[in-house]
Amino acid sequence: MNPAAQIWVDADACPVAIKEVLFRAADREQVQVTLVANQWLRTPPSRFVRAIQVPGGFDVADNEIVQRVSADDLVVTQDIPLASAVIAKGALAMHPRGELYTADTIAQRLGMRNFMDELRGAGVDTGGPSAFHPRDKQAFANQLDRWLTRRRQAR
Repeated sequence: MNPAAQIWVDADACPVAIKEVLFRAADREQVQVTLVANQWLRTPPSRFVRAIQVPGGFDVADNEIVQRVSADDLVVTQDIPLASAVIAKGALAMHPRGELYTADTIAQRLGMRNFMDELRGAGVDTGGPSAFHPRDKQAFANQLDRWLTRRRQAR
């Protein structure tokens, strides 16, 4: 793993609790955390945390992340196509609930996403995601700690 690997956050839909975990990790581990969104974001005063505001529009933030991400970086996103694109570039992608997307699982996730889109397009109420719980935050923190440990060992 590249010891200079950093964290990119698809911040428009990232839960506040997850951003807080990332902000603490940024200072503790001295890892760059960059939030990308099409709106202004408040970030804590830290030399390891920054925000990039992109213009509004379909996939503008996602495209910015894909353009800037490097191999071994970590991207935090709920967006399956974005996760697929960063995995193709050699980066890692993780859902804010702690699920690590891999090259082995992303094709299945894309297929399910497309199937659900078709159902919604046909007027079927597919419901939404379940509420974000403390156990989701803990699962994310655990997965993040594993990534940070690998990064630390690469130094």
